[in-house]
Amino acid sequence: MTSTFIGNIEARLDEKGRMFIPAVYRKILATEESQRIVMRRDTENECLVIYPERVWNQRVEQLSEELDEWNPDDQMLLMQFVADAEYIEPDSQGRILLQKRNLQQIGATSDLLIVGMMNRFAIWDKQTFLNKRIDQREFAKTLRERMTKK
Repeated sequence: MTSTFIGNIEARLDEKGRMFIPAVYRKILATEESQRIVMRRDTENECLVIYPERVWNQRVEQLSEELDEWNPDDQMLLMQFVADAEYIEPDSQGRILLQKRNLQQIGATSDLLIVGMMNRFAIWDKQTFLNKRIDQREFAKTLRERMTKK
């Protein structure tokens, strides 16, 4: 059974813009064939999404198969999705460097929140995530509606 990224973990940037990947997430990444990860800004939310390389490759292959390679709009969509991504290799201590431009895009301060998303995880500015969270009653209602749709 494959382990998944769950929960939320507080993190801080050091003076060089590095962040530790939580130990529990590093253990999951260690089970992957490659330690390399891919980071890109989320298309809808103000966060950075981290994919294990295998998951990234599956996602891009799926997108590529859905698009028409002869349609210029589809090709631009694929190019932009891939162009906004970057490979990252954690250092020997499990840290990754977050470029200033990426941090600025998500409005991040030094206080971050790492949020599990099953086969990937997201890096948020802590306060932005807390402000975006859905009210508990609304969350329960929406979840119930989505899970009972047929």
